[in-house]
Amino acid sequence: MQKNRAYPDRPVVGVGGVVIRDDRALLIRRGSEPLKGQWSIPGGLLELGETLEEGVRRELREETGLNVRVLELIEVFERIFPEPEPGRSPSAHRPRPRYHYVILDYLCEAPEGAPRAGGDVTHVAFAAEAELDQFHLTPTALRVLRKAFAMARRRAL
Repeated sequence: MQKNRAYPDRPVVGVGGVVIRDDRALLIRRGSEPLKGQWSIPGGLLELGETLEEGVRRELREETGLNVRVLELIEVFERIFPEPEPGRSPSAHRPRPRYHYVILDYLCEAPEGAPRAGGDVTHVAFAAEAELDQFHLTPTALRVLRKAFAMARRRAL
């Protein structure tokens, strides 16, 4: 596992899992950077030799205490957090990004157990689709969650 996520030599692979139970999605509040203090989808970095599904299951177990079953891929996207240099125009050159992730989020199910905050997570909560705006999620997380709700509804038919 990469010890320092900041200023990587190449993009880092992240995995996340959206658990929807009783028409509510499981959210976590991040305890470390990036996005420290913000609500998000549970997940983290893929470890060397680990399959994507193994990584999703491990990350959700570490962050929420839940044993999940990975159902299907929701979306692949990238997050790049630039580090502009003080006094330089952002267009002058392309500084090395502080963080660069390629993230794969999966729809998951966890029919049993109560979630609890673990790892670098400070809080967990379930939110209905109509409540998502109250959590001030990033636009990308919001988009992924809305896709997950739509996928869960189709699976229930």
